[in-house]
Amino acid sequence: MELQRLFGANVRHHRKAKGWTLEQLAGQVGVSRETIGKIERGVAAPLFETAEKIAMVLDVPAPVLFGADTVPGTGERARLLTEINGTLSRMNEEQLGRAAKMLKAFVG
Repeated sequence: MELQRLFGANVRHHRKAKGWTLEQLAGQVGVSRETIGKIERGVAAPLFETAEKIAMVLDVPAPVLFGADTVPGTGERARLLTEINGTLSRMNEEQLGRAAKMLKAFVG
């Protein structure tokens, strides 16, 4: 049940990051508004096919919707990379573009 809630929360987060309504996401995925609402609240689990379609439409790797945003390894470097990756995955395209420019300016 925890994975179901995590998936739903991540769907909601990425939908809102795109500025979409429930209706817009539902239309893109080909399911009802009610279905997306239940998925986001964690009271319904999507079929794998639907989960893949949601990820594709939101332009997010499917594992990220299940909470897989960790970097392999241990130690401070892995922790920092995981934290940065999580932050970046929650940004919209405009924010990512600005972050990429800032990073390039910082690193050179």
